Amino acid sequence: MTATTTPTPTTAPEQEVPQVGLGTALRTFRSVLWRDTFVTGRELGSFLAQVIIQPFFTLFIFGKVLTGIGYVGDDYTAILLPGVVALNGFLTALQNTTMPLILDFSWTREIEDRLLAPIPIGWVAVEKMLFGAIRGILAAVIMVPIGFLILDDISWPASAYLPIFGIIVLGSLAGAAIGMIIGTSVPPTRINILFAVILMPLMFTGSTQFPWFGLESLRWFQVLCALNPLTYVSEAMRAELVPQVPHIPMWINLVVITGSCVVFGAIGIRGFLRRAID
Repeated sequence: MTATTTPTPTTAPEQEVPQVGLGTALRTFRSVLWRDTFVTGRELGSFLAQVIIQPFFTLFIFGKVLTGIGYVGDDYTAILLPGVVALNGFLTALQNTTMPLILDFSWTREIEDRLLAPIPIGWVAVEKMLFGAIRGILAAVIMVPIGFLILDDISWPASAYLPIFGIIVLGSLAGAAIGMIIGTSVPPTRINILFAVILMPLMFTGSTQFPWFGLESLRWFQVLCALNPLTYVSEAMRAELVPQVPHIPMWINLVVITGSCVVFGAIGIRGFLRRAID
């Protein structure tokens, strides 16, 4: 009896996934960032309305009206303007990172086009944060001349502009990093409570309208404000512009702001990767 042998099936070789070259990824990253920035130029009117109206009235009421009727001292404006500039950059970066992510992942699905581009998925998250930070930087810079026009006897030394710009950049990046976390964790059905539960507390615990050391008589609120990264952006601005006012040391401010960018950015990218895979 002759034994028959069954032919062993051969397996097809695994298909190699093409790797995206670094040069291609960098070019794609620049193109996507430039496209988003170009859209900002086309929507300049609505963007300016978004970033000017609320801080304009804050400066007008607190810095012009209250000082004009004598409820606050004239030197209060020197404390107020740096905080409002910090607030505008931080919150604009946060909102312009959060809201597009919520919309992209839920309704427009535009994010799917980005995920199919020849670029690592993590880079898409970084581009989103950079774009939000760019908008935050523009919003903060715009408020400087507006503050000079609204408020009386305000002037900043020319030597302070470069370090102040660096603080604005770091503060906007920190705001964008927090925006990435919120945008990848808040479900679309909860957008209506986003401002009440998250943004409003961030605004009023960021030491933007008062110096942090002035809260010593309200220790519990001082501790609460110390948990907000925006506090350190506001205090860094005042440390540079009104150093005679008691403030958190600059090195502490820079460490906290930079640490916020790194820690919150890493958490946000991780959340973005999870949502992208889902």
